[in-house]
Amino acid sequence: MHTHFMDKLRNYDVSFSGLKNGKHEFKFEIDKTFFQLFDTEQEFTNPRIKVDVLLDKHTTFLEFEIKIKGLVELVCDITNENFDYPIENEIKILVNFGEEYDDSNEEVITIPTSDHAFNIAHLIYENVMLSIPMKKVSPNISDEDLNILNQFSPKEIEEIEEEEHESDPRWDALRKLKDNN
Repeated sequence: MHTHFMDKLRNYDVSFSGLKNGKHEFKFEIDKTFFQLFDTEQEFTNPRIKVDVLLDKHTTFLEFEIKIKGLVELVCDITNENFDYPIENEIKILVNFGEEYDDSNEEVITIPTSDHAFNIAHLIYENVMLSIPMKKVSPNISDEDLNILNQFSPKEIEEIEEEEHESDPRWDALRKLKDNN
């Protein structure tokens, strides 16, 4: 089981040992199988992401620029509808060589001198996760709708629904909004 996982992960190795110094490009396509490698409760489905990796190889260290661009499907916090959310992000990282693997510094990762490849799976994963918004709101929702909804936290809405304040104009607006969906 574990070796199978390692094999899958190896698809995201950038092999640098045979490369000349200078710039090299690698491209990866990321879909849901990639995220299945990570044991996580991810908050999106149907990822369609392209990863462009630019490696600038120097004699004693490597420079990586990892750009992600694509779409993921999120569930709207308000309507519970799925919608495509465009993500785009990039991270730059230096990789140098040392006794053992060390990623305690976020910008400089040390890998063992004996390594021939650098695995970017975790960096891609983090990069995508950083691009997912805290508030997931479908683009179909207008600003006006949002203003109404922002006046209430979900808990308040529930309380109001229980009490049914007929006289509250904000509530009328909110109910109108809900009926339209």
